[in-house]
Amino acid sequence: MTGTGELSTGVALVCLATAAWLAGSGWHSGARRARRVFADGGTAGTGPPTVRLVTDKLRCVRGRLRPEWWSLTVGVALAVLGHSVLPVVAGAAGVPVLRRTRLAGRARRARERRRDAVIALCGVLAGEVRAGRQPGEALLCAAHDSGGLGDAQPAVLAAARFGGDVPGALAAAARQPGAEGLRGLAACWRVAVDQGAGLAAGLDRLEGALRAERDQRSDLRAQLAGARATAVILAGLPVLGLLLGVALGSDPLGVLLHTGAGLGCLLAGGFLEGLGVWWVSRIVRGAESVS
Repeated sequence: MTGTGELSTGVALVCLATAAWLAGSGWHSGARRARRVFADGGTAGTGPPTVRLVTDKLRCVRGRLRPEWWSLTVGVALAVLGHSVLPVVAGAAGVPVLRRTRLAGRARRARERRRDAVIALCGVLAGEVRAGRQPGEALLCAAHDSGGLGDAQPAVLAAARFGGDVPGALAAAARQPGAEGLRGLAACWRVAVDQGAGLAAGLDRLEGALRAERDQRSDLRAQLAGARATAVILAGLPVLGLLLGVALGSDPLGVLLHTGAGLGCLLAGGFLEGLGVWWVSRIVRGAESVS
């Protein structure tokens, strides 16, 4: 029979898991739906303004609280439940790891957006050249339409407008992560200007090659989805084990945090957990780098 202490611990863990889930897209979409419902009025009184005020405040707090700080929050909650400072230390140690993961994901998405913008730039530029525009004028129009030059757009546009070294500016812009395709554009531009070759034909071939490379990366990412899911499941197994222990009527936090054998199992399990996640992540990164 589960005692009162075990039941309260289990309820607290379930509440923590629910709060972490609500902190993601589910809560955000719910708040967005609530704002849409009450945006056009509704019942008289202070209801709709109050709802909008509360949701805006919660959104502001959520925007300032980065996801990695949930690690420390969960650590503090587990420290209160388990009457130990070890969860706080573990939660604090997880903050920089989660921050690095979040920033790496942001950089990866930025690279993908820049690659797509470069592909769009090549397509629009080829169309402008076929329409009869001069290469410099076509580049000015295509850059404004696609935004594929990124932070280096002012330098490239200045070179195109005033007769500067456009291939050199494009090669410098290609140093941005994800903009490597601009090197091919610089080569096409140099060949077309110096030797009179068709710029549109070279841009078509370049666009096709960049699209094929993007499709290959997408296929590889789909094939690696299983490995990523394995890493996520592996990271969530300790929480499942704690909930299962509470459901069976035991006190897993007390055993792990206040007994010698529990501390040993906690250290060994944490080491093996981190090693497993690192190994799976290394496999995924190695496969992506080969592509």
